[in-house]
Amino acid sequence: MRRILGSLFLCLAAVTAFVVPSGSAHAAGHRPVIFVHGYTGSASNWTTALSVFTAGGYGSSELYAFEYDWNQSNQTSAAQLAAYVDQVRAKTGAAQVDLVNHSMGGLVTRWYVKQLGGHTKVAHWASLAGANHGTTYAANCIAYPSCQEMYPGSSFLATLNSGDETPGSTSYRTWYSPCDGVIIPYTSTAVSGATNTLVACQTHIGFLTDLSVLAQVRGFVSA
Repeated sequence: MRRILGSLFLCLAAVTAFVVPSGSAHAAGHRPVIFVHGYTGSASNWTTALSVFTAGGYGSSELYAFEYDWNQSNQTSAAQLAAYVDQVRAKTGAAQVDLVNHSMGGLVTRWYVKQLGGHTKVAHWASLAGANHGTTYAANCIAYPSCQEMYPGSSFLATLNSGDETPGSTSYRTWYSPCDGVIIPYTSTAVSGATNTLVACQTHIGFLTDLSVLAQVRGFVSA
């Protein structure tokens, strides 16, 4: 994953919601949505998603972005996500949250959901161009633990994808495309037991600004 989207951000010290412009529509009662970026990403990846969700009635107290050191082990990031989810739940009073991820965020969120018991706290899991079964593109950053784990054949992926890939009552859905160019093979995004949605032609980064796909994501998690 190229350094396309800005500088490194560390995990948030406190739970911070997106800032929604005054006057935005807000329909109370949505589960909190936590967006999880991928390798080299940050909260800024979700600017378009924010506009799509607020247009659909979400308020600032319902939209959150988890940031983490994307060079560290995905297991470490998943443990930090677990703490973040609990902070969001405590802040909002929600029993469960929805997770929306992109790229390597698929590995972080799935490790949390499957290996750390997160499936009891996550109602919907949505993956855009997720590296769910790895990508050979990770060879470009193989010096880092996260990319070692993301490379096909890693022990991390073997553990993550053994047995039930969609545990618990969580609803799972992915979006993937043959034009991705970064998730290689592109079918790596699909998860057994999930609703796997083929997008005719969208680039890896293009998923983050695809209004049609983001509207589908919003509809999925708000169900």
